[in-house]
Amino acid sequence: MDGPIRLSRERMIIVMIIVTGANGKLGRAVVEQLLKRVPAEQIAVSVRDLNNAQELKDCGVRVRQGNFDDADSLLHAFEGAAQVLIVSSGIMGKAGIRQHQTAIETAKKAGASRVLYTSHMGSSPTSHFPPMLNHAATEELLQASGIAYTSLRNGFYTMLAGMLIGRAIKVGELITPEDGPVAWTSHSDLAEATAAILSEQKFDGPTPNLTASEAMDMDGLAAIASEIIGQPLRRIVVSDKEYQALLQSQGQPEDRVNMLMGMFLASRNKEFAQTSTALANLIGRAPMNIREVLKKSISLHTNE
Repeated sequence: MDGPIRLSRERMIIVMIIVTGANGKLGRAVVEQLLKRVPAEQIAVSVRDLNNAQELKDCGVRVRQGNFDDADSLLHAFEGAAQVLIVSSGIMGKAGIRQHQTAIETAKKAGASRVLYTSHMGSSPTSHFPPMLNHAATEELLQASGIAYTSLRNGFYTMLAGMLIGRAIKVGELITPEDGPVAWTSHSDLAEATAAILSEQKFDGPTPNLTASEAMDMDGLAAIASEIIGQPLRRIVVSDKEYQALLQSQGQPEDRVNMLMGMFLASRNKEFAQTSTALANLIGRAPMNIREVLKKSISLHTNE
């Protein structure tokens, strides 16, 4: 912890927006977008590792150590907040939900007037995809908290699509079980939209789906990748059991296997298929499409 800091009343009023997980990909991108919209002295971050946030500190952002497993550290990090953005911890099951509950309760205790949470378009207590259960449970906690909240129904991150295609190109085959269309959406677009929502204080409760403009399945991804690399990327559909066995043969841990299988099962049910214009309206332009994302991702993988 960076030690106790005594702030003047004026200073505490200035600090308005707190972002957790600001050393992560989404959290850092949100802060970078906020810096384009509001003065740095109105932004504070809660991070586990202070050393990795030095760049933000140099920009004038208030940096404090905060840990979802330590309410006292969060209370210090949230001091003076009007809004707190809770970036999902990524920890599955009861432990992750408990972390989010601690963050919500601490934000309320710190006097924040609104809590925002990075949820997902597929948030549901009955989803096959494990993160959706955590998102649904956290949204219930927010609703029961008595504090104003915004649940950001983010589209499915393009990172996974890029990872799957990157691996497939190395062997010339995209091997997965039966799937369904997914509204692949970039971190950068979601960060820009989140900054807009924070700075303009838009939306009460769950937002509309914040997605790119189209949904695409694995066949579509393979076709685009084939065009980009200039040679066929063969798409092979296998049974669920065969896919599980393939992942296990690659040394994937059980939780990773369950995560990927859950994603495909949920996509079959079209849990990630519905698109919306809300993201485009927030950022004032068309969101990045999956072709752009794959082109960048393939370039990175081929240069490794």
